[in-house]
Formats: sequence, structure tokens, C-alpha cells
Amino acid sequence: MKELVKQVRIFRQERDWDQYHSPKNLVMALMVEVSELAEHFQWLTEEQSSRLEPDKLAEAREEIGDILIYLANICDKLDIDPIRAAQDKLKKNCEKYPAAEVRGKAKKYSDYK
Repeated sequence: MKELVKQVRIFRQERDWDQYHSPKNLVMALMVEVSELAEHFQWLTEEQSSRLEPDKLAEAREEIGDILIYLANICDKLDIDPIRAAQDKLKKNCEKYPAAEVRGKAKKYSDYK
């Protein structure tokens, strides 16, 4: 992930795009890309969403690439290690959602108390 962040930084700097890449703008762009990914699944059944046609899968893959690039940019701008952030969050989620208590249930953690 550190190598990807470095590559994204170089890409951004070579184009003089730092002036546009504030955390706020990057988050907004990230939201747009997530919406574009969601569009590929709109109106599909659960089964269809699990088995995308090759052309639709390729399009979803490109959107995921865009999402990860924007996320790497945000992490770079805010000096956040995304892997460490995810590991820390997973640890919190393990505490909020103990497997023995929530297995097979899809409620918010506050609904278990």
C-alpha cells in the first residue's frame, strides 16, 4: 500500500494537481466514484450482483481502481496509514461485534445491548 500511495503522489505532483487535492475535494471525488461503482449493481438481484458479466466486471474493476486511488490520495494528504487504520478499526469491530453474540445477525452494535 505504501508503494501505491507513493505512485499516486508522484502522479499527482507531475500534473500539479496538489492545488485541487484538498482532503475535502478528495473525499467528495471518492463519494462520486463509490456512486459510480454502485451504479453497476443497481437493479440487479442478489444472485446477479455476485456473478457480473465480464464487461460489467471490468467496469466495476475500473471504479474500484479509482476508489483506491482517491483513498490513497486522502491517506497521503492526512498522513494516515490505511492498513494500520483498517487493522485498528477491525479490532474495534471485533469488540463491538463479538462473534459468539452476533453470528448470523445483521444488526447495528447498539441493538445488541
